[in-house]
Amino acid sequence: MTRIRYLLQAFRSRRRNRHLSRTDSVSFEAFCNEIPPQKCPATKESSLNGDFNSSPLKRERLEEDYVRFAPQNCESTTCSRPSLPAILLVLMLLAVFLVLPLVYLLHCFGVIYTQERYEHPTLLEKIHHTHKSSETKVPTALPPPPKPDYGKCKLVQERDRFDCYPENGANQQGCEARGCCWIPAKKKPKMGVPLATPYCFYPSNYGTYNYVNVTQTAYGLEAFLKRGYATAYPGDVEIIKLSAKFETETRLHIKISDPLKNRFEPPFPEVPIVDKAAMNLSYLFYIDSTKPGFRVVRRSDNTIIFDALSLPNLIFSDQFLQLSGKLPSNYIYGIGEHRTRLLLSTQWSRFTLFNHDAIPSFEKNLYGSHPFYLIMENSTKSHGFYLQNSNAMDVILQPTPAITFRPIGGVLDFYFFLGPTPSDVISQYTDLIGRPFMPPYWGLGFHLCRFGYKTLNRTKLVMQRNIDAGIPLDTQWNDLDYMKSSNDFTYDSVNFKGLPQFVKDLHLKGMHYIPLIDAGVSGSEPPGSYPPFDEGLKMDIFVKNSSGKIFIGKVWNNKTTVWPDFTHPTTVDYWTMMLKSLHDIVPFDGAWIDMNEPSNFLSGSFNGCPKTSLDSPPYLPSVDGGALNYKTMCMSAKHYAGLHYNVHNLFGFTEAIVTSFAMSDIRGRRPMVISRSTFAGHGHYAGHWSGDVVSDWLDMRYTIPQLLSFSLFGVPLMGADICGFNGNTTRSLCNRWTQLGAFYPFSRNHNTDDGIDQDPVAMGPEVVMSARKALSMRYKLLPYLYTLFWAAHTRGDTVARPLFFEFPTDLKTYDIDTQFLWGPALMIVPVLEENSTEVTAYLPEGLWYDIYTKSPIAGQGQSVNLSAPLDTIPVLLRGGYILPTQAPEQTTTRSRLNRIEIVAAGDEQMNAFGEFYWDDGDSLNSYEEKQYTLIDFWMERGVLRSENIFWSGTENPPNLGAVTIVGITDSVEEVLVNNVAQAFRYDTIHKYLLIENLNVELQKPVVVTWK
Repeated sequence: MTRIRYLLQAFRSRRRNRHLSRTDSVSFEAFCNEIPPQKCPATKESSLNGDFNSSPLKRERLEEDYVRFAPQNCESTTCSRPSLPAILLVLMLLAVFLVLPLVYLLHCFGVIYTQERYEHPTLLEKIHHTHKSSETKVPTALPPPPKPDYGKCKLVQERDRFDCYPENGANQQGCEARGCCWIPAKKKPKMGVPLATPYCFYPSNYGTYNYVNVTQTAYGLEAFLKRGYATAYPGDVEIIKLSAKFETETRLHIKISDPLKNRFEPPFPEVPIVDKAAMNLSYLFYIDSTKPGFRVVRRSDNTIIFDALSLPNLIFSDQFLQLSGKLPSNYIYGIGEHRTRLLLSTQWSRFTLFNHDAIPSFEKNLYGSHPFYLIMENSTKSHGFYLQNSNAMDVILQPTPAITFRPIGGVLDFYFFLGPTPSDVISQYTDLIGRPFMPPYWGLGFHLCRFGYKTLNRTKLVMQRNIDAGIPLDTQWNDLDYMKSSNDFTYDSVNFKGLPQFVKDLHLKGMHYIPLIDAGVSGSEPPGSYPPFDEGLKMDIFVKNSSGKIFIGKVWNNKTTVWPDFTHPTTVDYWTMMLKSLHDIVPFDGAWIDMNEPSNFLSGSFNGCPKTSLDSPPYLPSVDGGALNYKTMCMSAKHYAGLHYNVHNLFGFTEAIVTSFAMSDIRGRRPMVISRSTFAGHGHYAGHWSGDVVSDWLDMRYTIPQLLSFSLFGVPLMGADICGFNGNTTRSLCNRWTQLGAFYPFSRNHNTDDGIDQDPVAMGPEVVMSARKALSMRYKLLPYLYTLFWAAHTRGDTVARPLFFEFPTDLKTYDIDTQFLWGPALMIVPVLEENSTEVTAYLPEGLWYDIYTKSPIAGQGQSVNLSAPLDTIPVLLRGGYILPTQAPEQTTTRSRLNRIEIVAAGDEQMNAFGEFYWDDGDSLNSYEEKQYTLIDFWMERGVLRSENIFWSGTENPPNLGAVTIVGITDSVEEVLVNNVAQAFRYDTIHKYLLIENLNVELQKPVVVTWK
């Protein structure tokens, strides 16, 4: 059984043993249908291993605080029990015939909603069993907070204010009613600035949670905290549990939850469960029993990486959670998906995480949610933070520097990664959420598409004219217009007549084909005429509305759209069946999944949404459109894994999981899935493109920080629509964007149906020349790029990376996002301004070489001007590295047949290192099943040698055909390859050695020497 199917089935089994909770996906009706009504409880405990040991004094204190929340099971001999059987019978009858029906009706009418999480029943039983029934207390409302002490309020600096009234309409009366300070800021907020210094803020002595019990456990620490005052949000959780797990030397896991109620927790990504503390920790975890919060410290230098100790604003209510922490520096990255610079601003910035279909623009929530950040500390060490929460949320950065998370559901479940290098942080993060998948080799070629080909003949014409112009091209795509009536799993047999044969012909040429698959299917075709709806109805896998009926919306389909529930285990079979039905006719090679935020042309259903706190929560994050259901489903819609309120941000991610599994099952080869919507862990299954970018210079420039941010998120297969999607591109823009796009890890030209043709040939000879030159360089470098993806897949390395990853001690690299690296060895410096034939690049210290001429450029930690003719994008090779390359062809299929060529660039001592990974490029699990070759190359003291790290013997790489050694300052008189003299050429101007016409097997060690 595959891992994905196992996960989904295990999830189904696990859910049957969990509570129905406040935002639970499984309806009370469905739960009660699975078991006899007389046995259907209001709650059902689930187990977690754990221990509870405390001193009698602490236990007594805890009993007093918790008894009124404890479930009274009366299983202990210390409980007093009624002895009359008649009373027990009456109570049972009341429960079955009165209480349960009442709860059922309240649930049906939207009065009861719940959230869920795992309990710690062992602890709750111990709390309960120390009490007799007569000692039970009745929960009472928390008292309001005291009025603020303005003497202490004035001591809080403006940069250290934590907003106490984040909703619109803040005023002094309402602020003081919350027990908070109201002092207008010295500077009035600027017009158009969405966030500024708060006028209403928490006093330093604000009453929040206090520790009432702390216990050491096998995995770390467990504590309970009690709230003293009410907040402004309904459903305050008075008692919360904090667990700190010391999971690995560099990973700390902290979870803050409700110990007495289950709340929603995202089932994906699946994270490892650790029940024993690691040794030799890189961090210290501090708490103070007299103060709220906690502190995380780097052990090696005592840097405080997260300081929530004594911060007064921890909130845990039913639909509003808040966690703040002071940060060690202002160098923070991540928190996506947004249109922003790579280095995030800490000057009162807000980032909203709620997946949304929108043209990328500033201050908007976009297609994905990644509650992860990476910080460069002042010591130049790095750490990361990840919040495993799929609810809508705002994330606030302020100049303290500090960060605040405000999710509107779930629990506060988060991890710290101690690095200490940026690359270490990402490796540790992807070790938790899943390493990036290994793409097929052909997926790294160039892809061509547009919305609006309208016919197969037009598709063929555009593709062929680019092939005839010598443009490297591996994959032809089709957008929505290939479908019949915009319906998934169909094709237009009139306008796209001959599509099956066209795809077969592509395969004969060593090329590939990918069609669009939208997230929803038509819900209004005649019965029996559209299997995607008929089978989905039969298998009962569609998302339901609050009444238990199929949720109906509208996207591209003619009348109505319904959505498969990708959290439902049966949907794996359904989706595989549907994809296979199309694949049997049109043998496509990958899947492009779109509109899966999920996007909806309606805000909710045709009749809107039920008026509940789900669609109108007490706190509304700053979502585009001003409503959670804006252009998506109602938050009360039901999925197998939870209400849409909880799983909205997981929709596209779970579709990617299921699609990846289905494509692997159908083709028996590596899946190539590209998705618009993403969540943490997405890169383990699929790639991403940046959506509907506009054809202008600003949008092109901002694709670079977006690309680099997704590298941080563990999604290395990423790119933007080359030349832009919306609007009409220009020749000069498309020329430079084509050059940049040749170095996106995922490289595709694609635009909208009302735009002009923008394939290279359509844009004219200038763009053809640039495309041919830039894409030929890409294809030449594909062995190196493929090796980078292998390193990402196996070690968690990044592919495209910011400069500071390689130069963490160079502070000038921290805010650079107009140039980037491929791995450690190549720097790409695109032209981002119109009419420029020169570009300014920052070169960190070291030797650099022009990739085209091999000329050396000394990096002095300063900016230099690089020549950038209209047909050239500057690319620099870093001294100290060795690249595997191949002579380029028009397809990867043909390129892979060419001999391997090694390019070795010496550093100041003429030393260098490189790796070369090779497999068949398409088989499933090649690395895991040891069907690959891995070779290390070393150069030192005038000798270049290879070392076979692993050689399976089943898929051997081509022989070595050429060696280029860059940076040799003295003339060369003799060259030996494996002690055999070879012809060579030494360029005295550009100082490099070229050895060609080799045919040396790489199976044995290769030694190249020169004098």
